[in-house]
Amino acid sequence: MTTKQEKISIIGLGYVGMPLAVAFAKKADVIGFDISKEKIELYKRGIDPTKEVGDDAIKKTTVEFTSDETKLKEAKFHIIAVPTPVNQDKTPNLAPVIGASTVMGRNLTEGSIVVYESTVYPGVTEDICIPVLEKESGLKCGIDFKVGYSPERINPGDKVHRLENIKKIVSGMDEESLDIIANVYEMIIEAGVHRASSIKVAEAAKVVENSQRDINIAFMNELAMVFDRMGIDTNEVIDAMNTKWNALG
Repeated sequence: MTTKQEKISIIGLGYVGMPLAVAFAKKADVIGFDISKEKIELYKRGIDPTKEVGDDAIKKTTVEFTSDETKLKEAKFHIIAVPTPVNQDKTPNLAPVIGASTVMGRNLTEGSIVVYESTVYPGVTEDICIPVLEKESGLKCGIDFKVGYSPERINPGDKVHRLENIKKIVSGMDEESLDIIANVYEMIIEAGVHRASSIKVAEAAKVVENSQRDINIAFMNELAMVFDRMGIDTNEVIDAMNTKWNALG
């Protein structure tokens, strides 16, 4: 997976998938798939509805945009980058991930590798997604195709911390798949990759990463309300606190 002759597919062209597609297209032939025909039409017209890469990059890219799922059969390395919304009861809605797995399974060919980037709890890739891929394709995971997980770390709208300069966590179901997945991502990630020991470790790292951020934000919001009543400037407190090397402000 290191030459322009190899094809990579990106399933889901939102704020995560589109930067991936544009970046990989500079190194290999890329199929950009999305179930939204309206979104595909915008991309074909050179319009970036995500605002992540910009219209100019869309106009210049060689990504083959399509809503025809059968085009996925032309690729051997697939990246699923669909969202994971939250239900009203605060549980993760896995419907987009399962739906993407269903589409992928219908068009999966022998010798392929499927990598998930969607934020999921530990076990989803192996216990939920793989069975869907096997059922829809009639192929056997570990024999006919392999799977990995590499959590997305994109901060939407951030023009400083971009895809290329954020270290990428990668994982695979075995050493062979891990090596291939790491090598593919190293084509575009200037900051390099971190090889997790298992898919579950990579999934858990993403959950903890998000949770730590949310807990920190909630904690600082609570302190801000207290400081406000005390007549203390919260920003000044954070600036002072951040003079210590291990501060989390």
